[in-house]
Order: sequence, then structure tokens, then C-alpha cells
Amino acid sequence: MYKVGVSIGDINGIAPEILLKSHQIIKKFCTPIYCAHQELLKKISEILKIPLTKDMIFIPPNAPMPMIHIGEIQEDSGFYSFKSFEKACELAEKNEVDFITTLPIHKFAWKCAKINFVGHTEYLSHRYKKEGIMMLGCEEMFVALFSDHIPLKSVSNKITKKNLLEFLKNFYHCTKEENIAVLGLNPHCGDNGLIGDEDFIIKESINKINKILNKEIFKGPFPADSAFSPPMREKYKIFIALYHDIGLAPLKALHFYESINITLNIPILRTSVDHGVGFDIAYQNKATTQSYINAILLGKKFKEKNE
Repeated sequence: MYKVGVSIGDINGIAPEILLKSHQIIKKFCTPIYCAHQELLKKISEILKIPLTKDMIFIPPNAPMPMIHIGEIQEDSGFYSFKSFEKACELAEKNEVDFITTLPIHKFAWKCAKINFVGHTEYLSHRYKKEGIMMLGCEEMFVALFSDHIPLKSVSNKITKKNLLEFLKNFYHCTKEENIAVLGLNPHCGDNGLIGDEDFIIKESINKINKILNKEIFKGPFPADSAFSPPMREKYKIFIALYHDIGLAPLKALHFYESINITLNIPILRTSVDHGVGFDIAYQNKATTQSYINAILLGKKFKEKNE
């Protein structure tokens, strides 16, 4: 049975509730190893009235246990969530787990703790000296992001033939998928240059990478406003969006509760929930668990597929 290292996320949000609620389901197809102190989870379980079972395995991070401040941004919880994530990475590097799954962190809590990374993906890119690729979705549909957590005004400057070719090449080698729709950047893919010329670069890059691969792997670019219509989703399961919101807004509208996040193009396999810390419903037993369960289940399937 595969072992999965689980980073606890921000303890002031819904992450611990999701972890505790899901353990009995997760253990049926993976052995979860929780990167947290058992004493901390015991305190949280008492607050939530969700029992801590004896079969749970804990490997705590090298960090002091934070105080619980329900629904609040705190430096100590930000630091603890980062060190828990770091511990999960270490376990994967030592082959003590087969992959890792991350529960949601609060980006500003990381900033308060002087963690100089916007989020998980940026830290993974730094740690492994490779550009991590963010892909989100579920078995019905996945969306990969050419650019993720950068200002919208910076996206156009990133769209060069060199950058796109490298991204498309890495994406293909990570997934081995052979029918991938690439979205355009501008409305109507620029209308032949009337609304920007970046889509010419996208088209040239698609033609070039297909020629290199000697297969028609990548199709497009397609206008993003109609790319997720039912006819398109009948033809394609995997889409590449040039920036964050143009791909994730429709994905979350269609598959909010079951969607997950996968980081590609790094030496370890990392999956994650596709939602935030939920401070507004923290410790109220209202959190849904499907994204977390899917993150581990699809992590297992992805591991099997690539062995």
C-alpha cells in the first residue's frame, strides 16, 4: 500500500477538520503519515469532537506547536504549516513516502512568518530548481497553468516562444497525454492581430512543439471564452490556460468540490486540495472532504500510471 505524507496546512482553518474526518476513508487505499504533532491533533480533535484514532501515524515537523486561534491569520500557524510541508518533502526525498498531499495554507500567514514564497508551488520550484507546473482538476477535466501566481500585467511579457516551447515540452513529458487544448490569451485569440499579437506566438509554439514531438499533441489556440463549452469538453479532457483565472474560474464553476491540484515537473509527486483555508467556517464541522480524498486517490493513480 502506498504511503502518503500529509502536510497539515493552517491549523486555524478547515485543514485539521478535513484531515480528521477523512482518515477512515484514506487508510483504505493509502497509509497516511501526518506531518504534525500528535498532541496538537489531539487538542484539535477534542475541540471538533472528532476522535483521534490509534492507527494514525505522526512524524512532526521541526517547529514549536502553534496556539489555536480559530479563523485568524497568525505567524506561528503560518510557520508551522510551512515546516509541516517541508517535512513532507523530506519524507518523499528519502523515499519514506511515495508522494505528498498538502492541505491549505494561508499565504499571508507565511508572509507573517517571513516565509518568502507565495505558496506551495513556488517553494517547490525553488527547492528542486525546476519550474513547477500547476495542474488542477478532476477525472472529468484538468487545467494546467502556463503562468500561475503572478500579476495579470506580467503575463504578456512571459509569453515568448522559448518559454512556451519549454512549458509544452515539459508538460507532455510529465503527463504523456496526446490530446491537449491550448487556450489563447486575448479575446477571440486576438482576431488576427486586431486585439493583440500574443496569440500568433502561441500558435507558432504549438506548431513547433508538435513538429518536435512528431505528433499532433497540442491543439489550438482556442478562444478562452468558449473553450469550456460542452462540445469542447466532449473533445478534450486537458486544457492549458495562459493565466490563472482564465482557466480556474470555469474549472471551479464546474468542479469546485471534487477538483484537486497537482504539481508537475518536479522530482517528487505532490497533490493538494483545490481550495483555501476556509476561516469563515473553521471548527464548525462544515468543511467538505471530497477534494482532499480525491487528491490522495488521484495521487495514487498518478503514481501507478507513471511507474
